[in-house]
Amino acid sequence: MKCVITAAGKGTRLLPFTKEIPKEMLPIFGKLANGEKIIMPMLQFIFEDLYNNGIRNYCFIVGNSKRAVKNHFSIDSLHNNKLLSTQKIFLQSFYKKIKKSNLVWIKQHQPLGFGDAVKRSESYIGNDDFLVHGGDVSILSKANSIIPRLIKTHNDNPSATAILLCKKITNPKNYGVPELMKINSSLFSVTDVEEKPKNPKSAYGLLPCYIFKPIIFKYLHKIKQGKNNEYQLTDAIKGLIADGHQVLAIPINSSEFELDVGNVQSYYDALNKSFKKC
Repeated sequence: MKCVITAAGKGTRLLPFTKEIPKEMLPIFGKLANGEKIIMPMLQFIFEDLYNNGIRNYCFIVGNSKRAVKNHFSIDSLHNNKLLSTQKIFLQSFYKKIKKSNLVWIKQHQPLGFGDAVKRSESYIGNDDFLVHGGDVSILSKANSIIPRLIKTHNDNPSATAILLCKKITNPKNYGVPELMKINSSLFSVTDVEEKPKNPKSAYGLLPCYIFKPIIFKYLHKIKQGKNNEYQLTDAIKGLIADGHQVLAIPINSSEFELDVGNVQSYYDALNKSFKKC
């Protein structure tokens, strides 16, 4: 399955740090094979998770000042001699994964929102089903990654045009909020969705990890600028639902945690969670 990773946000809520360093490159904690803590960029954390679950084809949507992202995903062994043996093994493993992957880079010239970023991958995706992953959020799981569960739900429901990921929330102003009908304990039908609503229709918020059929591009071309003068992916999903397409959602469970580097408080929480749980 092809994967689109969006990494073109301005990171305005994390200025001045993000003036030169993209928020997707903010460090969080991971773990070496021997259990030792290591620091890595959020975007590498996401890539490692996707790769370890079989994804090999990636399209990165980046902004004008995202050279740091592309540089990090370029092989550079000049500093290997300065690394401890365990760190060297980890870095070499990362480089092997890069070599075995197909990486495509597409520029989003203006920060026009998540929907616009995904739309720019249309020529790369073609007629394929694909996974979308935001570059500033990941899901930390004690057991298996959320990725295979998303893919299995997609494979088990071939008539669904979109599979969404959601969690229970208390702050809907930070999320797209779906209206849900319960199918079973681990699957919902999505009957509506709204970006950052004042009066949320459920206690769930969407996380930036999705699987779509390529028909989503038809609706991405139809949407207009919405919240924050951006093109919202949720508006395209809303269009899918309005035209009768089946949209499903799966919730994260109690052993899974959102790691979000989008603002100061969420980044602080992500550091704490990744240090304690990794």
